[in-house]
Amino acid sequence: MDIQLLLALVLGIATIIILVLRTRLDAFVALLIAALVTGLVAGQAPLEIVSAITTGFGNTLASIGIVIGLGVGIGKILEVSGAANSLALAFLKLFGKGREPWAMGSVGALVSIPVFCDSGYVIMNPLARSIARVKRAGYITLALALGCGMTLTHHLVPPTPGPLAVAGILGADLGALILAGLVFTVILLPVVVFYARWIGPKIEPGMNETVREMVYGSTAARSGGRTGTALADHSDGHSDDSMPTLEDSDSLQGSSIEVDNNTLGTPPAGAKPHKVGAFMASLPLLVPLVLIILNTVSGAIDQNNQGVVGTDEYEPSAWVVPLAFIGNPVVALVIGVLLAVYVLLPRWTPRSKVQGWFAEAAASAGLILLITGAGGALGQVLRSSGVGDALAEAIAATPLPAFLVPFLIATLVRIAQGSGTVAMITAASVTAPLVSSLGIDPVVAALACTAGSMVFSYFNDSYFWVVTRFAGLDGTAALKGWSGITTAVWAGSIPLLFIANVILG
Repeated sequence: MDIQLLLALVLGIATIIILVLRTRLDAFVALLIAALVTGLVAGQAPLEIVSAITTGFGNTLASIGIVIGLGVGIGKILEVSGAANSLALAFLKLFGKGREPWAMGSVGALVSIPVFCDSGYVIMNPLARSIARVKRAGYITLALALGCGMTLTHHLVPPTPGPLAVAGILGADLGALILAGLVFTVILLPVVVFYARWIGPKIEPGMNETVREMVYGSTAARSGGRTGTALADHSDGHSDDSMPTLEDSDSLQGSSIEVDNNTLGTPPAGAKPHKVGAFMASLPLLVPLVLIILNTVSGAIDQNNQGVVGTDEYEPSAWVVPLAFIGNPVVALVIGVLLAVYVLLPRWTPRSKVQGWFAEAAASAGLILLITGAGGALGQVLRSSGVGDALAEAIAATPLPAFLVPFLIATLVRIAQGSGTVAMITAASVTAPLVSSLGIDPVVAALACTAGSMVFSYFNDSYFWVVTRFAGLDGTAALKGWSGITTAVWAGSIPLLFIANVILG
């Protein structure tokens, strides 16, 4: 590998780590400085670096910015209406006490098959917060289990776009890859849960105080989250000891929570306390997810029928277009917002209240959007500098077991530029000419590409910032929690690849 490109990668990563951990600069600024350092050391023209930064920033926010904004809006309405608490109690009943991390990991894995991790995490995170609020502890464990459950299927199971493209590039049977990816997911899910349970309590004391207060209430925030607090009214940050706790959840009929009417506006005379049942509470989440699933599945079927799976030649058929429109994440989440406002809130909630809640949600999403875009900017600089391609070519030249070549290429490209989808597609593209000549089964090669791309999600991965900012993790706590759990499932996939190669190879 070109020493200059290797040095650019090392210095870029070092810049982020030093600035984030050792200076007063925010991660947003640190990412942009790292992008400049990387581009300059790699030998890019200064104006090309700036162009790559703006392109990467814009492309990243174009794909996820609106979704994050709409998602946090839905989350805010779920929170103030009591709907999120009702859903939390329903999940606790379904999985049973003590199994909440299994619940969040499983839900995350299911949701992320048709939905990008970023979108799915934004949609489902209020549920993790509400369960933690009911339990009075354990938010970090739940947040990590949810996020990494999503990582598994996002990387391993078509019709997620990355694995779908890998199947097309390598000529792998799509049905076999879906089945194998699901098997990998089921086997790796315990790794997610056990790691989250192990590291969560260790790093939760370092959780951002603002996020702690949002999850547990102001009393818990002052005491480091260890003081028992009942389900909180988060419109003012104060806990309400009259609300049900985890111990009371089994006696709640229909998993519905009564909400103080004054929180929602000025109620009419004699109005009963507002109550949202679990089914109604699920609609702003469930309907967008179903619409997105319909879009994904119909598109996959249509591509397969046209014989253009994983290529750029696909043109949607007439019957797919309406599903593609309403199932686009932006449109689906707009529908979710409408359902949240007009189904979960009483008719007497004033417009000014609702608009104020949306303003609060937008303020909380602002920094997440900036950091997410900056992560995309750094990734674009790394790609345009040629670091990813150089790494792939270098590892392909090493004397390794054939099926580990795409795995290591995906691993190094992921570390170099952050995007798991780009990493697996790069690995598939580089190794496609080697698959038949080296006798690698295409499904095994595809699994190697997708599993290798899960490694060490960190500063140049936009999903890293989504998870850690929503979880309130900074610095080394973010690395131990999120980077650690993604590396754990990456390591867990290695023996599974050896077994898959024996069975399929």
